[in-house]
Amino acid sequence: MKRNRLPCMNEVLQPSPAVKQPKLGCCPSLSQTHLCAALLDWGNLPHHVVLHVFQYLPLIDRARASSVCRRWNEVFHIPDLWRKFEFELNQSATSYFNSTHPDLIQQIIKKHAAHLQYVSFKVDSSTESAEAACDILSQLVNCSIQTLGLISTAKPSFMNMSKSHFVSALTVLFVNSKSLSSIKIEDTPVDDPSLSILVANNSDTLRRLKMSSCPHVSSDGILCVADHCRGLRELALNYYMLSDELLLALSNETHANLEHLRIDVVSENPGQTEFHSIKRESWDALTKHSPGVNVVMYFFLYEEEMETFFKEETPVTHLYFGRSVSKEILGRLGLNCPRLIELVVCANGLQVIDNELICIAEHCKNLTALGLSECEVSCSAFIQFVRLCGRKLTHLSIMEEVLIPDDVYSLDEIHTDVSKYLGRIWFPDVMPLW
Repeated sequence: MKRNRLPCMNEVLQPSPAVKQPKLGCCPSLSQTHLCAALLDWGNLPHHVVLHVFQYLPLIDRARASSVCRRWNEVFHIPDLWRKFEFELNQSATSYFNSTHPDLIQQIIKKHAAHLQYVSFKVDSSTESAEAACDILSQLVNCSIQTLGLISTAKPSFMNMSKSHFVSALTVLFVNSKSLSSIKIEDTPVDDPSLSILVANNSDTLRRLKMSSCPHVSSDGILCVADHCRGLRELALNYYMLSDELLLALSNETHANLEHLRIDVVSENPGQTEFHSIKRESWDALTKHSPGVNVVMYFFLYEEEMETFFKEETPVTHLYFGRSVSKEILGRLGLNCPRLIELVVCANGLQVIDNELICIAEHCKNLTALGLSECEVSCSAFIQFVRLCGRKLTHLSIMEEVLIPDDVYSLDEIHTDVSKYLGRIWFPDVMPLW
């Protein structure tokens, strides 16, 4: 049977005599193959194209790609590729993230330290990773770093290492980098003397300093920075560092206009911390000198610890309450926070805050964002709040459990009027059921 079928198959496979066969020497498909091969020669790609591709690759993939050909290896060592770099330091026993290989770290320090400008260290919760980051910092002696970030992905591991080791490594960088403009060293054991070294070597260039949760820095230490770094535009710190003297220093006529001031108000010893007050005159001096400054405050206090705050006018623009806040404090916001732009209340217990919310809408004319959770607001009061704010309320995140039905509105009806006043479709947020 198979032998009988072969002739039929041959007939099908034989070319038609009407079709003229091209000569082998001038086959167009063959010349096209050579052309495509030439076009697909990745080794001939322009340097700037390979450089652009390399910038999207993780370091380990970039290193492997550099061994493909000589041209790619040349691109691998172009200084522009090393201006921004993030060291990832993790212990395999405590983290699932990949860590920068030690051999690559040494190659970077040896060949590219002078090119580094924007550097960050991302470490896990282990003390060993924090110490490894400091070991790298202490070797960056021939560099001109402009931005530095020390980031703990879990627990603040830098706080668990030797303070002298950390300060010594940071001092090396502060002394050798004369052009630091942005520093993020939150949750670290940095201290006043190391800040003095920072100021002595980088006072003309420093623009941003984020150092919340740095218990070894005093109000005098941060005041030294404000006095000498006249170009400072962004500052993040804990409330205990804030003082009238600091605000007046930031308001000096020779100081640049401050753009962003973040203040974390945290209770170190719940029930035992007494918070100092800031004079209204100091706040007024700041807003007069820097009228566009954003004053952001994060509160992580218990209700009984908040008595000090908002008794006088406070120029806060963004306000976040991470714990339960009383009706009294919310009532003060409407009366004493006329610059308020964003308000987030995570909890208020089971007290209805209708009057407080309406007072905020009537007096805080710049309010554009509100978030409420674990509070209670009647549907009618909420509708009135939205009507007063109108379409300027661009962000409205309200959990469905917050809204209490009344004689006028039910939960099924409320979204219609809210959508009308906002000028867009709106529904309350619903807690997912997993």
